[in-house]
Amino acid sequence: MPDTTERRPYHHGNLRTDLLDAAERSLRAHGAEQLSLRDLARDVGVSHAAPRRHFADRRALLDALAESGFTRLGEQLRAAVNEIGDEHDLPARLHAFASAYVLFATENAALTELMNSSKHRPGATAVSEAAAAAFGQISDLIEDGQERGELEGDDPEETGLIIYATVLGITSMLNSGMIEPARLEGLVGTAVTQFLRGARPAEPR
Repeated sequence: MPDTTERRPYHHGNLRTDLLDAAERSLRAHGAEQLSLRDLARDVGVSHAAPRRHFADRRALLDALAESGFTRLGEQLRAAVNEIGDEHDLPARLHAFASAYVLFATENAALTELMNSSKHRPGATAVSEAAAAAFGQISDLIEDGQERGELEGDDPEETGLIIYATVLGITSMLNSGMIEPARLEGLVGTAVTQFLRGARPAEPR
């Protein structure tokens, strides 16, 4: 049977989005090592050359997927904190932030792994900027808590890294099977409580 791949029409419209959606499905099912532009082209029904209109190579596709993941994560973190509202104290908003991150990272384990491995890669500027935009929100929360007198006045970015490292560790343990999913919410609550207890300003003598 003759190969008709080259005669498939170029997919006008949302080809980039379709390719990223297909790439994320493949990533979830098979991991990053199995991703290829040719396979994705076949999955979305275009010629094997069509994806190169949007992605120069496989690395560019992976970076775009990581960038898209950070953009989506940032939106979910923002929505979770906004739902709580500024009128609530820092513990409630920080808990919402941590819970939203953990939910995203456990529901999208393979994507999160790709995001974290891509953000510091030399040349992946768009990925690192998307990551900074997503996680910059925690610095904003910390800074607001400091202004309200709920936290000590250390560097908000460094202070935020502590809570991020904690919830990252929790999700990594869950994704690797070291802890049961039923313990997740309780561990997040404990992490936030312990963090805030340690960062609380000292009581005046």
